[in-house]
Amino acid sequence: MNEARDTTHVDVIVVGAGISGIGAAYHLQTLSPDRSFLILEGRNDIGGTWDLFRYPGVRSDSDMHTLGFSFKPWTDAKAIADGPSIMRYLRATVDEFGIGPKIRFGHLVTRAEWSSDDSTWTLHVRRAGSDETVAYTCNFLFMCSGYYSYKEGFTPQFEGRDKFRGKVIHPQEWPDDLDYAGQRVVVIGSGATAMTVVPSMARTAAHVTMLQRSPTYVVARPDTDAVSNLLRKVLPTRAAYAVTRKKNTVMQGIVYGRTRTAPDKVRKVLLDGVRKALGPEFDVDTHFTPSYGPWDQRLCLLPNGDLFHAINAGRASVVTDHIERFDENGIVLRSGARLDADIIVTATGLNLVTVGDMEFTVDGETVDFAKTWTYKGLAYSDVPNMVSTFGYINASWTLRADLVSGYVCRLLNHMRAVGATQATPRLRESDRDMRSRRWIEEFSAGYMERMLDRMPKQGDREPWTNPQRYAIEKKSIGKAPVDDGVMQFTRARVRPTVSAGE
Repeated sequence: MNEARDTTHVDVIVVGAGISGIGAAYHLQTLSPDRSFLILEGRNDIGGTWDLFRYPGVRSDSDMHTLGFSFKPWTDAKAIADGPSIMRYLRATVDEFGIGPKIRFGHLVTRAEWSSDDSTWTLHVRRAGSDETVAYTCNFLFMCSGYYSYKEGFTPQFEGRDKFRGKVIHPQEWPDDLDYAGQRVVVIGSGATAMTVVPSMARTAAHVTMLQRSPTYVVARPDTDAVSNLLRKVLPTRAAYAVTRKKNTVMQGIVYGRTRTAPDKVRKVLLDGVRKALGPEFDVDTHFTPSYGPWDQRLCLLPNGDLFHAINAGRASVVTDHIERFDENGIVLRSGARLDADIIVTATGLNLVTVGDMEFTVDGETVDFAKTWTYKGLAYSDVPNMVSTFGYINASWTLRADLVSGYVCRLLNHMRAVGATQATPRLRESDRDMRSRRWIEEFSAGYMERMLDRMPKQGDREPWTNPQRYAIEKKSIGKAPVDDGVMQFTRARVRPTVSAGE
């Protein structure tokens, strides 16, 4: 593989042109307009998640008044939006704020090398459709590439899969030409993807069976926000959006807080809702009663109760069992029962990756993120001039992405004010006896469990924590001084500058 030696230098490089990267671009050009920046995107379009996933019914599972940007009102009537609507919103944002010219499509970053001698990141970038790589350099690296692999989704090894005569499809690789009308479909999984695919496919399929090993908590809600739609009739658009966003973030916090303080009461409310929707004859204990507490894994939203309607109409069903093997005609279950199928959808999850699925070095040493400590859930001990965005597992991703983007701009502005070229979170002497904790706690979803051993450690004191609580992080990320005695500001490798408070 050949690497072009001519390099492009900017102050900041953003990796990824999905929701996080687009939000980062807006914040950079608004709050740090004196910094040059580019966005490097490995794919050929914006959108990230929303460009990648094309399975039937793909939609948000968070309301768009919080999944949308703080600076760009969501004005559609539907608050739970489908993928194409979200892509239109993202394209409108890129156009409105002139972000398009900053994006380099088909530029996949494979390696990032930091040099303390000149306070520079060198990124090795593979151009789409060729073996050529190019080098980009920057002073600050802002990772907005998400947390799962775009190469392939997670599919367990199923005995006999090769014997199945029908089609096996993972939602991450959905074919454009799949015709499932009149077909018998089995969807393996019980997460948000499965609960989106099942009612959507059930509209035209002969029958769709959701096959799960264990149940997931679900809640039915309207796909519109009546308060928001009313407010837009009496208030200016931005004011109506701000009020709705505030309302929904507060409600999300209250609901999540109740799952921590009164899980049994929340559990009862959720299960009572399922029983009311499906009737007394349905076995809710078997199919919709998880063994874990509410929000120990992500709660699945059913817009307008669509899955319930499909089940009640006989177009869909739920089977809770384990797979013994595939055979020519479908799936043999551990109970001895079988499910015949023409199409099997493996909605079995994602393959998660560490930061950007890239290699990182700092002054020639490879970075093992599992050996670092997380700084506020956005940076890593002893890794200079780099921040990465990871959203909330218990609320909308963009709430946190907006906070992190604002923090990056405050950090850049402070560096310029004090003449620093490097900002590095480092353990204080008093931090060296910290008890290590997992990067994300109280969340047992399989996709997260599979990656935690590769993620940084969380400490037992601020700022080495990752609380995943919007109410807390509005202050700790959004408002707390960036010069906190832990983030070290220096000018050259061996010459620290005198840092000052904001």
